[in-house]
Amino acid sequence: MSETATATQDFKVADLSLAEYGRKEIRLAEHEMPGLMATRREFADSKPLAGARITGSLHMTIQTAVLIETLVELGADVRWASCNIFSTQDHAAAAIAVGPDGTPEDPQGIPVYAWKGETLEEYWWCTEQALTWPGAGADGSAGPNMILDDGGDATLLIHKGVEFEKAGAVPDPAGADSEEFRIVLQTLTDSLAADGSKWTDIAKGIKGVTEETTTGVHRLYEMLENGELLFPAINVNDSVTKSKFDNLYGCRHSLIDGINRATDVMIAGKAAVICGFGDVGKGCAESLRGQGARVIVTEIDPICALQASMQGYEIRRLEDVVDSADIFITTTGNKDIITAD
Repeated sequence: MSETATATQDFKVADLSLAEYGRKEIRLAEHEMPGLMATRREFADSKPLAGARITGSLHMTIQTAVLIETLVELGADVRWASCNIFSTQDHAAAAIAVGPDGTPEDPQGIPVYAWKGETLEEYWWCTEQALTWPGAGADGSAGPNMILDDGGDATLLIHKGVEFEKAGAVPDPAGADSEEFRIVLQTLTDSLAADGSKWTDIAKGIKGVTEETTTGVHRLYEMLENGELLFPAINVNDSVTKSKFDNLYGCRHSLIDGINRATDVMIAGKAAVICGFGDVGKGCAESLRGQGARVIVTEIDPICALQASMQGYEIRRLEDVVDSADIFITTTGNKDIITAD
């Protein structure tokens, strides 16, 4: 594990020696991301993001590295953590920590806390580090003024921190209803012991958050309905260029790749159940059918179920196929889709 913390640089990644490999892949990815590269060319001189302190909680991949360096080119001060314990590409994280002008011996990059295979304790520690600036900004806050979130974990940590600071105590972690929430409570317990107003101060400086997942957007709407949302939020998930392209075509591309890498089992002839036929479900169903799977769709929305039927898929109730199908894909963004009685 490579880590450092100085007055000007701080990070924790798996292996800085992977930076050169990561840099080569970043250069290749830049050719596949013309929108971001055009943004750099148009706005690099004017620096429209000057003064922005952006915390990213997003998969630390090569493509994310291109986004991070675009934000920096446009003037932003950035700190980053992954939003998933397994999704980090270690060579991408190393390249970001080292930077385009640095070396593994003299890293000159961006504060990033991410490596593949984090424990849950490490994951929430990394999220806290990404939200904590070493010095106060011009507005007096030691945190970000913008958050780029994926799954809502960075937003959740801030909101729970503010809630418990206001209450004066964190609930006993031992009473948490899940192992992960126990770790969140322990993280906040340790944080409040060190600084009783940290999260309240950070929340005051935040101008807004963007959220790009269905799950994260659900959390934000719940907070809004309960009067708990502390700052404006932009629902990226429901933008046309996300839901109609990333959800549909991105999942159509990546689902099969993920199944093949994880199992290396032939899909042709298998019975595959798609739980949900929204944009993600449509892309997944199409990709599985293309591999020769017998695709079955379960869907509670009658319109989406009718769409699946009109596209030639078999519509069944989950309980009727759960004991016989080979592959199950849940695409709803909700938990407890498949349960055991």
